[in-house]
Amino acid sequence: MPATNSPWRDFFMTWPANVPRAGIVVSTLNEQTPFKNFWLRGETLLLERNVPDALGGRFIVMGFDVINSVKFTSPLNAATIADAGFEERPKG
Repeated sequence: MPATNSPWRDFFMTWPANVPRAGIVVSTLNEQTPFKNFWLRGETLLLERNVPDALGGRFIVMGFDVINSVKFTSPLNAATIADAGFEERPKG
């Protein structure tokens, strides 16, 4: 399997320690997967769902290449955002 060079792998690898490992992953097919924990392996992400899906699935493995966005379900502050590597655009 070729590497995707997706920025999402780095994003999850450097998840800020003071932010709960929970949120919502939105796929490129616009499927939303709420999760309460995650693990990484190569180019894949294992998500532990908040509740089982309609078929009873509690975990889902997805490639970083199918992640479109990530929603945080915990409040963030400026220090946490900076710890995650985001910079505020200079005014002016």
